Amino acid sequence: MAILAVAAAALLMPSPAQAASTLGAQAAVTGRYFGTAVAANKLSDTTYSTILDREFNMITPENEMKWQTTEPSRGSFNFGPADQIVSHANSHGQRMRGHTLVWHSQLPSWVSAITDANTLRSVMDNHITQEMTHFKGKIYAWDVVNEAFADGSTQHRSSVFQNVLGNGFIEEAFRTARSVDPAAKLCYNDYNIENWSDAKTQGVYSMVRDFKSRGVPIDCVGFQSHFGSGGPPSSFQTTLSNFAALGVDVQLTELDIAQASGTAYANTVRACMNVSRCTGITVWGIRDSDSWRSGDSPLLFDSSGNKKSAYNSVLQALGSGTPASNPPTTTPPTTTPPTTRPPSSPPTGGRSCSATYSVTGQWQGGFQAAVTVTAGSSAISSWTVTWQFANGQTITQAWNATITSSGSAVTARNVSYNGSLGAGASTQFGFLGSSNGTNNTPSLTCSAG
Repeated sequence: MAILAVAAAALLMPSPAQAASTLGAQAAVTGRYFGTAVAANKLSDTTYSTILDREFNMITPENEMKWQTTEPSRGSFNFGPADQIVSHANSHGQRMRGHTLVWHSQLPSWVSAITDANTLRSVMDNHITQEMTHFKGKIYAWDVVNEAFADGSTQHRSSVFQNVLGNGFIEEAFRTARSVDPAAKLCYNDYNIENWSDAKTQGVYSMVRDFKSRGVPIDCVGFQSHFGSGGPPSSFQTTLSNFAALGVDVQLTELDIAQASGTAYANTVRACMNVSRCTGITVWGIRDSDSWRSGDSPLLFDSSGNKKSAYNSVLQALGSGTPASNPPTTTPPTTTPPTTRPPSSPPTGGRSCSATYSVTGQWQGGFQAAVTVTAGSSAISSWTVTWQFANGQTITQAWNATITSSGSAVTARNVSYNGSLGAGASTQFGFLGSSNGTNNTPSLTCSAG
């Protein structure tokens, strides 16, 4: 009997030779993710959402999780815009990065006005606790502290946190975050730390080395990677490797490159692919018109949503390199048209549910599938979907469900955050599988609790 849970770490991936047709799918071949920044108010734009759901398997909210939005006045929290993005990600098999808990910018004036250390410490810890608790179980990694170092310096920048609490505020933020959600990866995120010899890079490196030596809980470092037209500095891969050697994952978290040169993008992606602990790349926006640097045309899709030449350069570069040492567990849809089986018939009377199975991508020896679970006329608190594979298919990786396999029989059960569904509401889970070339769609049975 084999069990695959949402947090599974040991995965079987398609061979690197089996090239995929989207950014996220190609990154997943080596156990990485390829994500993008998303704005909640653009999800209704069909061009935007179509590209998002086709190409990317990790989502970072642009502004919806920042302090100004989530706690505009003390003790009054607003998670509505962020919930909208999280819900979209959950229903499309995409994972979430939380961005960001503690940052000097986009900070409400009431926080900036605090001068008492005990008050600010209490406010900071409460903000981290409330936001992480709200999203617990739904976030792959949090940018716990963002941009705390001064430009061109090994020292921390001036901010209300630094000025009132001193250097210790970063450590306290990470320790608080770990106590709230032990399962989420905890990251430090910054810009202009890509060149190894720069003072700011060395300052962040020294902090991470110190944290690791003293057991301060830090799991990853995010390199924003906002590059000019020349792309990354020549030492970029060295920087990634040196940070990774400290025992943290490294990730490109806000990538954009002025004029979107294919060569510059390929060099950037290859630097990540050559470092086994570089676990993913996120571009900061989808189309040029969505970018904060729109005048630089820095992204992989033009303002009309068409792929630029750099897109193909990135797709090719993602096919190089070594498997990630700590791969994420979510993989994206591909461009293969889905094949869908009609929903299962719900049992009569009481609580009920139905399930629809779709093959969302296929390649030689493998496939990706998604299952949509829909509650019947009454709310449900749990669900179980069962089916029988007829052609020797096996599941190698799953997300948003706990899957148990025994021979050809498969049972999928909800995880903690997607079992409760209102009447008529839906959720989705997905998986990667291996096949011998025949991949008929099975019949599903859904039972509800």
